[in-house]
Amino acid sequence: MADAATPLTILYFAWLRERTGTSQECVTLPADVRTVGALIAWLAERSPGHASAFANRRTVRCAVNQDFADPATPVGPGDEVAFFPPVTGG
Repeated sequence: MADAATPLTILYFAWLRERTGTSQECVTLPADVRTVGALIAWLAERSPGHASAFANRRTVRCAVNQDFADPATPVGPGDEVAFFPPVTGG
């Protein structure tokens, strides 16, 4: 298990990348951020771009360590969290 100082890697895809202005960032989590939902709330406060990306949370999908995740999914130091729009197939 990684210690609390180990950064969490966040990946942004498609329009989330455009709104946040980055495809990837590494962050050290505040102690009270322990779930995907708390992470999204914290990220939405980081900048106007982040706020725009997470303005309609129902249109954002997430994976933690390459497994689909929901707002209650735990996150911690060393994890990789990816945010992306819903994907449809043809």
